[in-house]
Amino acid sequence: MSAAPRDDRAAGPAGFLYPAEPWRLVGSLVVSFFRVPSGALPDAVGARIPAGARPVTVAGSTLVAAAFVHYAPGGVLQYDELLTAVPVRYGRRLAVTVPHIWVDSPQSRAGGRELWAIPKDLAVLTRSGRGAAVRAAAYADGAPIASLRAEVGARLLPGRLPSALTTLQRLGGQEVRARSRAAFRPHAVRVSWSFAPSGPLAHLAGRRPWLSLALEDASVAFGTGRARRAVS
Repeated sequence: MSAAPRDDRAAGPAGFLYPAEPWRLVGSLVVSFFRVPSGALPDAVGARIPAGARPVTVAGSTLVAAAFVHYAPGGVLQYDELLTAVPVRYGRRLAVTVPHIWVDSPQSRAGGRELWAIPKDLAVLTRSGRGAAVRAAAYADGAPIASLRAEVGARLLPGRLPSALTTLQRLGGQEVRARSRAAFRPHAVRVSWSFAPSGPLAHLAGRRPWLSLALEDASVAFGTGRARRAVS
């Protein structure tokens, strides 16, 4: 008798089926880094950082990354995403915490929250453009969150650049540390961001990026290792 086919999906409390970890995704993203005075960070940042960790600050400012991500066919899920992330230190180690993130996939929202305590919310995300010109925008409950116009330029390195990342998150009585791997081709990019001044990313409104990159031909294995603990 032949074995039943393996189903590499899981159903969380929300009832949505999502892939088992690690999620292997492919796509592209535009990311910008902003210097934000630590006193201007919203409470949501601190609420997502586990106890014992703290944001990394330099001269009174924290580096905040904002990114629009397009996950394309070829991975386990296809969806668009807007996120922010901040570097954090726990002990002698470094990680990133994602305090704000929106996706247009219920499966991604459920899996992100239930597997890794990443506070994904649903939003309407749009993406348009041809060739190197990209436009993207995100709306929640009909209100704008952020928009982006980008012109992707020359490749900065001849090959694909490997990287490793640890996320450190707190959500719903759980603290989760997760490891991921990625590889991508970094490109120069000219980018213009707009953040709603009364929206959840108002702390970035009017700020100019310190550095921006387009990461093309990206492949990600998210959740290659995970540690979880319950907190009160």
